[in-house]
Amino acid sequence: MKAKDKSSEADAVFSFVTSDAFDRDEGGSGKPVKARRDLTAEDDAPKLHKVLAEAGMGSRRDMEELIIAGRVSVNGEPAHIGQRILPTDAVRINGKLVQRKVSKKPPRVLVYHKPAGEIVSHDDPDGRPSVFDRLPTMKTGKWLAVGRLDFNTEGLLLFTTSGDLANRLMHPRYNIDREYAVRTLGELEEGMRQKLLAGVELEDGMAQFTKIADGGGEGVNKWYRVVIGEGRNREVRRMFEAIGLTVSRLIRTRYGALTLPSNLKRGRWEEMEENSVRDLLSAVGFKKEGGAGAGEGKKPQGGQGQGQGKREREPNGNRMDVSNKNADPFPQAPRGGRNQGQGAFYGAPRHGGGFTGFGDQQPGGRGAGGAAGGKGKGKGKGQGGGPRQPDPLMTTFGFAGQGHGHGQGQQRRGGHQPRGGASDHGMPRRRKG
Repeated sequence: MKAKDKSSEADAVFSFVTSDAFDRDEGGSGKPVKARRDLTAEDDAPKLHKVLAEAGMGSRRDMEELIIAGRVSVNGEPAHIGQRILPTDAVRINGKLVQRKVSKKPPRVLVYHKPAGEIVSHDDPDGRPSVFDRLPTMKTGKWLAVGRLDFNTEGLLLFTTSGDLANRLMHPRYNIDREYAVRTLGELEEGMRQKLLAGVELEDGMAQFTKIADGGGEGVNKWYRVVIGEGRNREVRRMFEAIGLTVSRLIRTRYGALTLPSNLKRGRWEEMEENSVRDLLSAVGFKKEGGAGAGEGKKPQGGQGQGQGKREREPNGNRMDVSNKNADPFPQAPRGGRNQGQGAFYGAPRHGGGFTGFGDQQPGGRGAGGAAGGKGKGKGKGQGGGPRQPDPLMTTFGFAGQGHGHGQGQQRRGGHQPRGGASDHGMPRRRKG
């Protein structure tokens, strides 16, 4: 049903552009007037401190302080206050790459009715009017033309802010149809028609139409409706010239599923709605955006106990995005829990799936928050079989964290003192006499 509607819409557009009403309602003659538009904040690239705050790195004020302190870089260069960034920019805090949240907004797409007498280029040595003179301006980024129409060709021209979408719409391997209304000086004979459908040799290779239909006309001026799956420079005109016919007027009426709106006057543009852009993206093979944000729905890895995993799943708009833990500008120790090893810190490297505490570094045994099982047992479990290794938490005043319920601060199993005659303070006993 949708294909039928599109076909009837293309029929109506062709009938309109070949009628007298199309030229009567011109509305685009005279000197080009630059279109004016009030740009919203969403039209411009966002500011750096806002992007960092949205990525869960802290408040906007905190991010501004980081930028002033020189701890933030963009593409390897020091950042500055008020700097705006694009999605392709690499942002780092203290040298750690920040994983930015992917915007769910689709790219912008404009439908423009190009009149004859405009060039599809930003710079022209001859100073001819440009289609870009009429488009809405942007402080950052630029409009990309989806293909080109030559100086004397008119009709549908698309613009987008997405290079990927523009490439997908233009590249010949995607074989997206372009439909034109062609007026020739002279009639297209059947032999010529078959030659155009079979392919004609041009200086840059073979070219062929996939469809040719009669469109009426008067006298020597004949209209034809042609469809082609690529868009080389002046290709339609050169194909008709190759069979001996001159094109006196050329209007593009359709590009893929998009047709030239009959109410869009020459030299005017209209912007596609977001839902229409998403449909266009889907039609040309892009997957629909959306889904959970980075880090959402992830289960706690092995070695982390239930307490830590529960906190990780709690909805908290102020917590840092889990995908940016490596770039946390303000690392803090987690709140007390039975599953954290003594001395474990936020974002510490894991062994065997758990956060590593200093107790895990004891050779031949399990320390607090043990990476072997992640059950957070406080007592060390020696395996014997070799000389006793020095405990890295042993200090002059005993074990670090003594009296806080962690394994390093407790006595050995059975209540015995450590071997070697050490006292509770870790000092050797003095011999009497």
